[in-house]
Amino acid sequence: MDFAEQLAEKTNEIEEMIRRYLPNADTYQARIFEAMNYSVEAGGKRLRPMLMMESYRMFGGKSKAIVPFMVALEFIHTYSLIHDDLPAMDNDDYRRGRLTTHKVYGEAMAILAGDALLNFAFETACEAFALEPENPNIGKALTVLAKKAGIYGMIGGQVVDVLSEKNRESVTREKLDFIYDLKTGALLESAMTIGAILADADETQVALMEEIAHDVGIAFQIQDDILDVTGTMEELGKPIGSDEKNEKATYLSFLGLEEAQKMVQSLSEQAVAKLDTIEQTNPFLKELILSLIHRRK
Repeated sequence: MDFAEQLAEKTNEIEEMIRRYLPNADTYQARIFEAMNYSVEAGGKRLRPMLMMESYRMFGGKSKAIVPFMVALEFIHTYSLIHDDLPAMDNDDYRRGRLTTHKVYGEAMAILAGDALLNFAFETACEAFALEPENPNIGKALTVLAKKAGIYGMIGGQVVDVLSEKNRESVTREKLDFIYDLKTGALLESAMTIGAILADADETQVALMEEIAHDVGIAFQIQDDILDVTGTMEELGKPIGSDEKNEKATYLSFLGLEEAQKMVQSLSEQAVAKLDTIEQTNPFLKELILSLIHRRK
């Protein structure tokens, strides 16, 4: 199979994993299940669980203990999108080509759906203990997941982003790097490091995977900035031009379009060069990272 066929097959595999964990019960709180599932089933690239799975496979991981972590990470990512779209945050009406959660279920239920997915993510990840009760790496992986999603990771980056926008602060390049490192990079770092940890990679290899994911995360966010200018509503599934509308600092603000595009390519190639220094190989993972350079959504 070529890369596109492999990507489609692996995405379908991840979709099936996610579906198996979605809540479904006819109880008094069924509305929250509906809102959670609406958000998760909106689709997306499933990049984070895919990076985790491929990192795990690269280091020879074979257990099913990786699956709860893959699903949990996608739940965390989805909760962050629900909250990002809220009127108090970015106030977006569309995500992945359809109405955002708060436009369908109301603001209160959207907040609760995000809260529920965050809690359900850790409930899901903890199922790995039952699959491999004697594996000490599960506790290590859970610690990484919690930290990268929290105040020293994604939430920390979001806080700085929100405050900068609210206070109309002049964002320096240094502060923008900090925001991108945490807001976007942290979950991608958790994906690749958890994959390596659960496959019993050594500390040096885990640290290198974190470095690689950091490069991928910055490149990914810069490409998001680019697509907000060059993309279309049909491609992205959400309105374009929101960065300019919200007067947000982006890499395009500092570098311009052409230099930003070069930086995406440079960071992605740097990530692959680091990947090539590792004895274990995964050609698909390498191709996946390079594919992000020219992504259109």
